[in-house]
Amino acid sequence: MRKRKIAAAFVAFLLVAGAVVAAIGWSWYRAPLPLPRSPYDFEVHVGASLAQVARALHDDGALPHAEALIALARIGRVDRAIKAGSYEIAQGITLPQLLAKLTQGDVMQTSVTIAEGETFAQLRAALDRNPDIAHETAGLADAELLSRIGATEAGAEGLFFPDTYFTAVGSSDLALLKRAYRAMRERLAAAWGRREAGLPLDSPYQALVLASIVEKETGRGADRPLIASVFVNRLKRGMRLQTDPSVIYGMGAKFDGNLRKRDLETDTPYNTYTRDGLPPTPIALPSQASIDAVVDPPDTPYLYFVARGDGTSEFSEDLVAHNRAVSKYQKTRH
Repeated sequence: MRKRKIAAAFVAFLLVAGAVVAAIGWSWYRAPLPLPRSPYDFEVHVGASLAQVARALHDDGALPHAEALIALARIGRVDRAIKAGSYEIAQGITLPQLLAKLTQGDVMQTSVTIAEGETFAQLRAALDRNPDIAHETAGLADAELLSRIGATEAGAEGLFFPDTYFTAVGSSDLALLKRAYRAMRERLAAAWGRREAGLPLDSPYQALVLASIVEKETGRGADRPLIASVFVNRLKRGMRLQTDPSVIYGMGAKFDGNLRKRDLETDTPYNTYTRDGLPPTPIALPSQASIDAVVDPPDTPYLYFVARGDGTSEFSEDLVAHNRAVSKYQKTRH
């Protein structure tokens, strides 16, 4: 009899103890985490395990019991489903809410803008200055960078589509460039597929080269198609493009902000005053509008244009009218 009473008491004790443990567990489950600050941000590196993340959060004071997060993830069979990235959580978040963030990849995002008309050197410099992304391309030669993103072109200029890209904080600049490269290839292929019949361009890459020139020559968006028509008309007639931005690009660091007559007469691969046809590569990142203008330019008689100084351009059909416009709107070159 006494043994039965002892056994019954022990069972009752276990039940009470179990209830207490369950109550404590339920309390921990529902209780807000004691974050050391709010908002609280932390990193989950690529390849990190849930146990490593849980212990790091515990050591930083954000998680009272690392084992609680690990156990909850194992019960839900998501302990191998956490996503790398930068996370931000605020006061009031609970254990299951934290786990949901980690497994859904609910990371902090940042925006990176690749600007129209930038050169590749300017793009790389801007990425290097960005504190929100990982700099995997630092020190890489352009050729090695192109190889790592799977690009087949010999040079990097003009290959990346200008746009605003949203990415997780701490993500790689290499991954961003790969996205922008893929976007440009897709946009360019689509544009090339709807090109005007008889276009004096042999490939999508040549369209990219001409679009980059149009981008640099455009001061006002409404003039872009007309500028494209001038260059297409000149190519059809075998005339040299004679575009200042390509000359400036070819001068590189020698350009001091003032383009002189002697610069137009000094031959480089990019001097379209001394050489026929297109320069060997793009000279900047062209916008979608410039690509569209080049593959489907309006039918115009224009062969010349000159900047008026207010962002717009004056278009002319012949050299006589063009020279009058130059005299009117621009000072004589030194």
